[in-house]
Amino acid sequence: MRVADRIDVAPARAVIGTLRVPGDKSISHRYALLSALADGRTAIANYAPGADCASTLACLAALGAIVSRTPPERDGDPAVVTIEGRGLRGLTAPAGPLDCGNSGSTMRMISGVLAAHPFLSTLIGDASLSRRPMRRIIGPLTQMGATIQAGPGDRPPVTIRGGSLTGIHFAPETPSAQVKSAVLLAGLQASGETQVVEPACTRDHTERALAAFGATVDVDGRTVSLRGGQRLSGQTLRVPGDISSAAFLAVAAAALPGSDLTITDVGLNPTRAALVQVLRRAGAEVESTVESHWSGEPVGRLHVRHAVLRDVVIAPDEVPELIDELPVLATLGTFGGSVTVSGAGELRVKESDRIAELVAGLRAMGADADERPDGFQIRRGPKLTGGAVHAHGDHRLAMAFAIAALGASGPTQIDGADAVAVSYPSFFDDLDRLARRDPGAGGRQA
Repeated sequence: MRVADRIDVAPARAVIGTLRVPGDKSISHRYALLSALADGRTAIANYAPGADCASTLACLAALGAIVSRTPPERDGDPAVVTIEGRGLRGLTAPAGPLDCGNSGSTMRMISGVLAAHPFLSTLIGDASLSRRPMRRIIGPLTQMGATIQAGPGDRPPVTIRGGSLTGIHFAPETPSAQVKSAVLLAGLQASGETQVVEPACTRDHTERALAAFGATVDVDGRTVSLRGGQRLSGQTLRVPGDISSAAFLAVAAAALPGSDLTITDVGLNPTRAALVQVLRRAGAEVESTVESHWSGEPVGRLHVRHAVLRDVVIAPDEVPELIDELPVLATLGTFGGSVTVSGAGELRVKESDRIAELVAGLRAMGADADERPDGFQIRRGPKLTGGAVHAHGDHRLAMAFAIAALGASGPTQIDGADAVAVSYPSFFDDLDRLARRDPGAGGRQA
């Protein structure tokens, strides 16, 4: 599905209807990586369709895993990705560099896999990924026994010579689910026990996925322990809808009067549920209902309706569970109550400097917004006018600007809108289907 680079988004009165979002990006990465280390075949239904998760599959195929994709038999059915596992430490040396594209998740987590394989691998990425520091994985993986070199500032390319690893006790200073996952993936293939003690709880998809593949993982508060050498078995899995993708239209429904949106088959993992709490604090009516569990992941529906917005303050201890949703939550401040975020300095080293570019874009649309060293403040002010903004290659900024544009008095032109292909290729189609606009307002134009 091709998305135009430049898209005009018209204002809307409300967002109404039912939505099923693509498969969860975080879970898809993890299922694919563990499938390659498992014994036997794994079938993954509803694998995330974006470019980031495709990068993980391409890297695994280059390492000798047999990867195939089966299209849906009927409209509405999910596509299925099948991976023939190579077993622990069973991948083979790649013929050339492993291209992670724009995916920091791919580069960080596959580093944990490669750290235990006795060959040389070089991980590269696009211009955006090549600016992102990798030092937080280099430290613990080196401590476990891998030899890792990176470019200036510990940025890609990253070259890994794997070997026999030993489990470690690792207590990172900064909470990161990707770093935790890289260490656990290495620990699965190491001798002894690996233990990660987080400074704050982060999403626990890796722990749940390991259990789904047959491993024993001990979780005690913020401490995760894993015994190395456990064999994994191929599985039949289904990926829940991505709540981080759902967040964009959920915020639109919270912000626009008369909105009523139901999101079905969405992942409702408690470590990702902070979004629901923030929307409720902002004044929205949100019902969250767990209807099933898919391989240990709770799945259900969100029902979001507009109510009068209130001011929201997001404190540093909340940031780890909201890191992907912060750009779109910021847009609530352009519809009503203000939004203040602190302790989110990590946003500066995402696909873009999300603090600087988010504030610059919202200001260009007429918002009263201030950038802070580790966050931002978006104050209630006059209605946005619309205008021209640039996503700077960042999928979450492109979608956040589109949501803010719904509340403007005029159209908004988004350059770099094709970045949504990284995680949510059908985003603009879903937005047009659900947005209720005045006659003559139009939808979006390429």
